[in-house]
Amino acid sequence: MWTVIYIAQSDKQAEQIRRRLADEGFLVKVRKTHVSKQQYEILVPESELDEVQEVLNDVLHSSYE
Repeated sequence: MWTVIYIAQSDKQAEQIRRRLADEGFLVKVRKTHVSKQQYEILVPESELDEVQEVLNDVLHSSYE
């Protein structure tokens, strides 16, 4: 089962996160939310959730520095 781990505020941000997670070896999907055309859900397999959370935190912190 796929689980949403983050909601990106732009397609550019979603693609950046997807690419970084994929580079780390994770399966990643991106899809538009139904709430806003500007938001994108980042999804990963539930079985990889714990490992992805650690990498996602690094990705998010490095993108805001």
